Amino acid sequence: MTSPASSTTRPLAVVTGASSGIGLELARQLAEHGFDLVVAAGSTGIATAAVELAEAGGQVEPVQVDLATYEGVEQLCAAVVATGRPVEALAINAGIGAGGDFTRDTDLDDELRVIALNVVSAVHLAKRLLPAMVTRGSGRVLFTSSQVSTMPGALQAVYAASKSFVQSLSEALREELKDTGVTVTALMPGATDTNFFHRAKMDHTRVGSAPKDDPAKVAQQGFDAMMTGEEKVMAGNLLTRAQTAAAKVLPDRLKAAMHHKIAGPRPGGE
Repeated sequence: MTSPASSTTRPLAVVTGASSGIGLELARQLAEHGFDLVVAAGSTGIATAAVELAEAGGQVEPVQVDLATYEGVEQLCAAVVATGRPVEALAINAGIGAGGDFTRDTDLDDELRVIALNVVSAVHLAKRLLPAMVTRGSGRVLFTSSQVSTMPGALQAVYAASKSFVQSLSEALREELKDTGVTVTALMPGATDTNFFHRAKMDHTRVGSAPKDDPAKVAQQGFDAMMTGEEKVMAGNLLTRAQTAAAKVLPDRLKAAMHHKIAGPRPGGE
């Protein structure tokens, strides 16, 4: 672990997708509030992130794994078990998107990878790590969902569906665990200033080129909600949250049309 001089009396947190964006900022919040960390991501940037996070004074174990695979999730779980320590906080944050028309633009392999990372790995990791929390009678879990989980995400059809799954899973587990001492919270960010839109090939879209929320602020809102045991938090600035609240009362067909427009090419874009 980085920073071996740190006290092992600090609680342990696990964060996925922690090399950049919301995941890195969630890990930073946890480190700055006294947690040691096991952080995971698929990129080599997770090692650099671990060094940065250790500046808060705790121990940080980076695990570079492909969480879209069964073996990758098992490798992360083995690294957590190898610490010999209970997990007090778990942020299941890793996720990717694929933008474009489902039948004419996107690649099947890309869509299946969205499901593998956003859905399958979330279930796999939760299934491995939550039972020990329940047995112990304490723990906090944060799922990074999305505000798009509340609508049919035309031109991001599989991504939106994957986040609807995550949202439903989070709320169902919260109900199941309500008397166990383990809390489950859903973080629901809007468009956030991360690499997400570039990786999803959405730089040319209205939403991809529009101003976005600060990932540090989104992560702070998620961290605060997790630590106070809230059910969910619609993160972002006041306008983002107001737009999401308004969208909740619209019929699904209108929400699908609205998302189709914002996920389509920006005026004058290619």
